Amino acid sequence: MNDTSIRDYIRTIADFPHEGIMFRDVTTLFASPRGMRMAVDQLLHPFAGAEIDVVAGLEAR
Repeated sequence: MNDTSIRDYIRTIADFPHEGIMFRDVTTLFASPRGMRMAVDQLLHPFAGAEIDVVAGLEAR
């Protein structure tokens, strides 16, 4: 059994952009086909077998 988790694909950069901040860089997750597959599978798992008609993607900055 493999104990790899999504966290293993996310890089942490200490003190960026300011001291005391732990920046989580998810581009390393996006760059890994295996990491992306794991992330997508975990997002889909709670909805397996559900009859979903519409998906809304909300975004705010």
